[in-house]
Amino acid sequence: MSAMTLFGSKPSSILEKFQGIENSISDSLTSSSSNRRISIEGGVFREIIGGKEVRVNEERSMNVAIIGVSPLARMWYGNVQYVKGMKVKPQCWSNDAEKPSPDVPEAQRQATNCRNCKQDIKGSGQGESKACRYQRRVAVLLDGEIEQRRVYQVTLPSTSIFGDAENGKMPLQAYGLHCKAHNTPVEALVTEMRFDTASSTPKLTFKEVRFLNDAEADAVLAMRDHEDTIRAIILNVSQMDGVSEEPKQLAAPEAKAEPKVEKKAEPKAEAAEEPKKVAKKAAAPAPTPDSDLADIVGEWDD
Repeated sequence: MSAMTLFGSKPSSILEKFQGIENSISDSLTSSSSNRRISIEGGVFREIIGGKEVRVNEERSMNVAIIGVSPLARMWYGNVQYVKGMKVKPQCWSNDAEKPSPDVPEAQRQATNCRNCKQDIKGSGQGESKACRYQRRVAVLLDGEIEQRRVYQVTLPSTSIFGDAENGKMPLQAYGLHCKAHNTPVEALVTEMRFDTASSTPKLTFKEVRFLNDAEADAVLAMRDHEDTIRAIILNVSQMDGVSEEPKQLAAPEAKAEPKVEKKAEPKAEAAEEPKKVAKKAAAPAPTPDSDLADIVGEWDD
């Protein structure tokens, strides 16, 4: 359904329910109990509950009702290189892209504010990228299950947030502007999240599908300020998965011993004193083998 057709026939009874709401998601997107989430790793929709993958949807799109959205967040994973399927906990993160979260240990904070952080410099990451990544967390209800009020978190990378609309493909911020231009709150709609197959990495675009019906609208309004929704847009992935152990760091590689060079024996001097015997020192215990990265927590996002 085109935007002209959908927004040209707005159901007044549904929109009346959303009149006067504060902090509309449309506004949020245009400004700079179970832990359920939808991961987009590998270019498919993966349902994760309590850190465990329980279902995979290989369709190119998924319809949802958006009920909450976080401010821009930031995430820095340190010097650990990403390996597919590996999970790591971020070393430093921000829930507002302004300063480190109070939950970040003092020793891991890279700066007192994000603007002056060395991880925010172009080239601090791979190639010309920045080591600290933007992301945005979205709380959704799945189409067909909206009235069940089960909240899911979707964590979006910067490619799914920023950019212009092209051929009907809208990143999240452009979608917010699109809905706002039609005087329609995002939360009054069922929204399609679709993978952009032209992207080499998982990237979602957004599009309006239909207006909510009365029962769905009541469920969305009831869940906008619910604790499950707030948790979904505040907690990072590792916190959502409910694992708190710190990952073990790889030990530094053992220094190689320098090759021994045999010295030629020198002739003994006459009447030399007999050399004194010196007790040998006990050899140091051999180091234990380096352990693999273990007890890794949180997911490298997705």
